[in-house]
Amino acid sequence: MKKLLKKTIWIFFICFHFFQIEIIQAIVPYYYFPTIKNLQKQSLYIGKNAYQLLYFGLYEDSLNLAKLAVKINAKDEKLWLILAETQIANKKYKNALNSLNKAEQINPNISEIYFTKSNVYLKISQQTKAKNALEKGIKIEPNNHKAIFQLGNILLMEKNYLGAIKLFDKSIKIKPDFWQAINNKGLAYFERNNVNLSIKLFESAISIEENAEPLLGLASCINIQDNKLAIQLAKKALTKDPKYVNYDYRKEQLWGEKLQSSTEILLQNEQLKKDVILAKSKIN
Repeated sequence: MKKLLKKTIWIFFICFHFFQIEIIQAIVPYYYFPTIKNLQKQSLYIGKNAYQLLYFGLYEDSLNLAKLAVKINAKDEKLWLILAETQIANKKYKNALNSLNKAEQINPNISEIYFTKSNVYLKISQQTKAKNALEKGIKIEPNNHKAIFQLGNILLMEKNYLGAIKLFDKSIKIKPDFWQAINNKGLAYFERNNVNLSIKLFESAISIEENAEPLLGLASCINIQDNKLAIQLAKKALTKDPKYVNYDYRKEQLWGEKLQSSTEILLQNEQLKKDVILAKSKIN
């Protein structure tokens, strides 16, 4: 009897203890602590969303999301690059450079960091720094035709026409149908008084892409020898992109003083009067 009693007490004690544990566990709240790997995944997801918002023109929202992504994971250079892009869109150029420096500290072997830096430096009129940044990027990615073209554009701004032409040639060698580089070679040769070569280059650019810029460039080149065709080309150019009627806009597109003068003479032609007025009204 004593043995049976003892056994019963032990069973009761064990059951009581077991149920008590279950009750205690039932009332203790459960907390989820994400792993570092999960946090990194979330930060990349947020960063991609920030980039998408940037694409849709929601600049402030994209900036806020990019900041959040970097706060979650400050060791990913891609997130710093995305943050820099959103800062550029919001015209926070100093902040963008700081973000790019952070990205460079994490991984200095990403060409995009230097290409983006160059873009920022150009926006704040620091051409020498822009050139240096591009050169660093091109060392990492020597066949980037757009970066080589941009470096040529900086030399074009500096009126180093031969240097610019060499870089445009290099860019075209990598991508033969890169009409922008062919067009800008035409700009450079015009300033060197080689009008015939400019004509060929503008014609070549038009054969790839019938863009307003080479159309108007060609019109300005041939105005004296074939005024009728020049007017037709100018009309087509202004219809395609009215902004080219504006002197300052053409300057932004790196048109030199000689080509600008020739274009101003062409646009004063009486037969283009209505087209010029219409183009200006569209800009306004």
